[in-house]
Amino acid sequence: MFIHGGGFTGGTKTKPEIIDMAGYYASRGWVFISIDYRTAEELITIPGSSQEALLSRYKGLAPLEWIQHALQGVETIKQFEQAIAMYMAQRDAKAALRWIVANKDTYNINTDYITVGGASAGAITTVALGISNIEDFRDEVSISDDPTLSTTNLEQTYKVNSMVYFWGSNVKIELFEDVYGLSLYDNNDPELFLAHGTKDMNPSTPYSEATELKEIYDSLGIHNELVALEDAGHGAWDAIVDGKNLSEMTFDFIVKRQSLTIE
Repeated sequence: MFIHGGGFTGGTKTKPEIIDMAGYYASRGWVFISIDYRTAEELITIPGSSQEALLSRYKGLAPLEWIQHALQGVETIKQFEQAIAMYMAQRDAKAALRWIVANKDTYNINTDYITVGGASAGAITTVALGISNIEDFRDEVSISDDPTLSTTNLEQTYKVNSMVYFWGSNVKIELFEDVYGLSLYDNNDPELFLAHGTKDMNPSTPYSEATELKEIYDSLGIHNELVALEDAGHGAWDAIVDGKNLSEMTFDFIVKRQSLTIE
């Protein structure tokens, strides 16, 4: 399952580079599913709104404590909307993965070999999906506050075996831990492939985010591989390392680490 980028303000699952990657995997017998999710485009925050008005307006979209934390930690309306959208996106991504598991027979999916990947905001969401617990980003908002939750295959569980991260960050896990006072990383987390441009100038996704994630994984003894995309900036979809593009590198990683047999 692949999650597109867009800074939680936009983006699309039909980005040409994602379609190309989907074709690469599908031609090798994989089921590749690119998902959409709600973004800040769907939010309209009225300037000058009181905290009470904002809590009422966004009830059901994000938990009370998440909204309050966002109000304390942002400087602009755009940043506030992005913070709300980050939660919504995570909720949607988890619902999408539950849908995949629920429909595995229809699409001939072997859910023993689940990989989740993403780019930029999608990588941020990928990390949060793989690291967080099943109930995280799900149970903080009740069905009474968000009736749509009841249609999202809540009975389904999943295990993510591998994560693919392109030029993202650890910001959402850090935010979740900060809001709820939790520590989510442990040595049962999925193995991780990272590719990140060493000259990523996006303030939200500097290259140091990749090295920080690698350090966390190394400290836990979990296998991970960081491919430094030398002199590349943000969104280095055309990167080639040792003669291989991103599709080839991630494919080789997943096949080897999940001990898959290629016919």
